[in-house]
Amino acid sequence: MAGVLRAEVQLASPFTSHAVLQRELPVPVWGNAEPGEKVTVRFAGKTAQAVADEKGAWRVELPALKASAKARELVVTGSKTENPIRLDDVLVGEVWLASGQSNMDFTVARTEKYYFAGVNKEAEEVAAANHPLIRMFSGEWKKSFEPAARVNGAWKVCTPETVREFSAVGYFFARRLQADLEVPVGIVTMTFGASCAQAWVRREAMTGDPRLAAELAKFDALVAAYRGDLAVQAKYEAANAAWKVAAEEAKAKGLKVPRGPRNPDPVQDQHNPTVMFNGMIAPVVGYSIRGVIWYQGESITEPRELFPVWNETLIRDWRALWGRELPFYFVQLAAHDAKSNAPEVRALQAQALKLPATGMAVTIDIGDRKNVHPKNKQDVGDRLARLALAKTYARDVVASGPVATVVTSDKDGALRVKFTELNGGLVAKDNAPGAFEIAGADGKFLGAEAVIDGDAVVLRAASVAQPQAARYAWSGYPETANLYNAAGLPAAPFKLGVAK
Repeated sequence: MAGVLRAEVQLASPFTSHAVLQRELPVPVWGNAEPGEKVTVRFAGKTAQAVADEKGAWRVELPALKASAKARELVVTGSKTENPIRLDDVLVGEVWLASGQSNMDFTVARTEKYYFAGVNKEAEEVAAANHPLIRMFSGEWKKSFEPAARVNGAWKVCTPETVREFSAVGYFFARRLQADLEVPVGIVTMTFGASCAQAWVRREAMTGDPRLAAELAKFDALVAAYRGDLAVQAKYEAANAAWKVAAEEAKAKGLKVPRGPRNPDPVQDQHNPTVMFNGMIAPVVGYSIRGVIWYQGESITEPRELFPVWNETLIRDWRALWGRELPFYFVQLAAHDAKSNAPEVRALQAQALKLPATGMAVTIDIGDRKNVHPKNKQDVGDRLARLALAKTYARDVVASGPVATVVTSDKDGALRVKFTELNGGLVAKDNAPGAFEIAGADGKFLGAEAVIDGDAVVLRAASVAQPQAARYAWSGYPETANLYNAAGLPAAPFKLGVAK
């Protein structure tokens, strides 16, 4: 019948009430409608229009906006839609994407969903979290073989009630930024525990590198084999149905819920290429953001040497997708007595620093020997925020601890390690500098006596007459690592040979 309204305009996933829009950059807004429908977006006195294409997709771009803590309404009207969409309490400020695995997923409070979480001084932090100018969009966990159109989630205003399920690193990062910049701050959180870097990379970014293309081909073969094996699928479905019954019974009796059966579908394995990108990043690509904070590394699939390749590919491709050189600040793994946090892994992480507009938050001093999820997320968020404030916002903030640059040999058999990023000088907390080692031509590292001398640390070991290399904090859990600058930021682990 002519004149009947047949469709309702829809907004893409990141657009909900309480959103934060990025200031001083164009703001794309997109969604779906009836093909050919004219869509009008109004916000802060600005208007943009578009016509939905043959598939119903539409996209407009609002001009760059000034920061504003004033709650305003964003209205979307469709020519064939009876009722406009109205998003209330929308602010304009700084927006960052927070992604990675469990240590970024780790929430401020321990909840049923986040059983491993809860930060230091949890009760105090939760009670004090009354920050209406901080908001977070937390994407629902989702893996997919094809790029998803949507990811469930909604913007939430930071209150003692909502902060409990905020990414702790994201929250403390936002808290520091908001205090220093004095504008609203929004965090788009897309995380999944035990996910590998390759899971967050899109298919198209892998095909140009034979090494990555080979890993993608392995994944595709696994998917094809699984989809062709109906018996395996049926067996899992039966086991999963039985587990759901057992889980409900356990809950009713107040007992521990048993672990469910492993899903054999390769797409549901967060170690595999593309699956997290497709499920969680694809739906938000294009949402206007300032940059990215990233915490990943505990889950690394073999071959390990591809780890930095995946990292660099991810950074380059996300920048390509957003159309500019997004600042990308990441966390180097904290001290932890396990293979996952080996010093070689930290060195592989640091290789991403060769890309422009990157920065690394060193956390070698705030780990936990037995827990891969250390509870001190306050310092992690603060150190990431320092990088952003110094590098992105040009604030006079110390962003780095001491960085070893060169090792030279003294005539008396000592090694001299020169550092930059002193910011007031080198400081050894509590005792003389610890966790330093030197090695001779045989490559065997032995503990060294260390003395601070201006911008350098001088190393000696009586049993190493002609030292050829030095290293610092070179273990999973370097308990005696205690070198900082005067600003209180830790020295980064390193291994360097004598300069020729």
